Amino acid sequence: MSLDAVLSRIDDQLPDALERLQALLRIPSISTDPAYAKDCRAAADWLVADLQAIGIDARRRDTPGHPMVVGHVPGDGPHLLFYGHYDVQPVDPLELWKTDPFDPQIEDTPKGKVIRARGAGDDKGQLMTFVEACRAWKEVHGTLPCAITFFFEGEEESGSPSLVPFMQENADELRADLALICDTGMFQSKTPAIVTMLRGMVTEEVTIKGPDVDLHSGFFGGLAANPIHVLGGIVAGLHDKTGRVTLPGFYDGIPDLDPEMRAQWHGLGFDHATFLGDVGLKIPAGEQDRTPLEMIWSRPTAEVNGIWGGYTGAGFKTVLPAEAHAKISFRLVEGQDPDRIREAFRAYVTAQLPGDVRAEFHTHGGSSASVMKTSDPAFEAARKALSDEWPEEAAYVGCGGSIPIAGHFGEVLGMNALLIGFGKDDDAIHSPNEKYDLESFHKGTRSWARILDALVS
Repeated sequence: MSLDAVLSRIDDQLPDALERLQALLRIPSISTDPAYAKDCRAAADWLVADLQAIGIDARRRDTPGHPMVVGHVPGDGPHLLFYGHYDVQPVDPLELWKTDPFDPQIEDTPKGKVIRARGAGDDKGQLMTFVEACRAWKEVHGTLPCAITFFFEGEEESGSPSLVPFMQENADELRADLALICDTGMFQSKTPAIVTMLRGMVTEEVTIKGPDVDLHSGFFGGLAANPIHVLGGIVAGLHDKTGRVTLPGFYDGIPDLDPEMRAQWHGLGFDHATFLGDVGLKIPAGEQDRTPLEMIWSRPTAEVNGIWGGYTGAGFKTVLPAEAHAKISFRLVEGQDPDRIREAFRAYVTAQLPGDVRAEFHTHGGSSASVMKTSDPAFEAARKALSDEWPEEAAYVGCGGSIPIAGHFGEVLGMNALLIGFGKDDDAIHSPNEKYDLESFHKGTRSWARILDALVS
């Protein structure tokens, strides 16, 4: 059987595949820090060379920021585009790492072998599962099963400023029948998952300004407006007693969750007590008339991510501060427009201000939610292929986070996206001691081979 030969090749070549992954992980491609610009170029060049070694026509494509890597394989049947990102998060605080974050190590853990390094789980390990599947397929068959475009980004961890302009300028070259994205994870670390919905995002920083300077609380306390008091009331008023967000029109246009999807989520047996217990909590907050999975996958949120003002150093200073600040984020779902939510928040804040207090706003970005078209036969074909590889049957799931590239594929290129990843809950992505399970790497590579076979059958 042709697929069996590819799977056997993946098994046999696992040590070589791990050596290649370790070589990529040694490159400190931190995109947010200009000091690592050369390393980002080096990572892009490494990927170009690796794709070319498989016989793929790949090139580094420079942008105003970090380079893209684009490679093409002609072929019959469906045209697939695979996306991943080679940049990584900063490693701070370095003192919390048990090993050098850019000296990847294979370690034995109570849960099995892992490869530990910055970028191992997000996203170099995930990216290389697809590349290694293609390598094995090419070595067995001499060609890949269909037309494939490889599209690797170097700014995902720093806001992707060059991504949309590059996609717009090269739309005809990048457009395909289906996008594949490997930057997600498994459900509760054991169930292979296809993400069918992603929340969008609005991020705002607000500064409440009162007096011209910090004031002595003994002379002015009780008489002058205190910006921290004003901001505290604004923050407290964002939710009502039932956990619903109070911004006017916030829930307008949000569709009800499909009953079949709700039933499938219910069948996953999500244990919210364990989920919260792992982080030292036990009582669900948020909308009290929604299940925990609905709240984190398909309902919008308003969260205070940071708040500060006045004196916060050692000891005590009895001041009435001139300013107070907060960073507020909103996770959005289908039917919500980021610009409207931003306008609603600013109007809400402005309406709460006393006459001699003012607000200033600073935007940190925004994106719409993404909902995939699961009616596409590719979704069920991929789900069956995943189920054939893993002990647990694959499931369609939501994702509480935001992966803007999925929306960009739809908005810019008119493409549906299939999001499949093999990360586990304890991979510590963005944190010290990041890792990727060798099972995830090995079976993830086998999974992509199965999916390629299913999509061209």
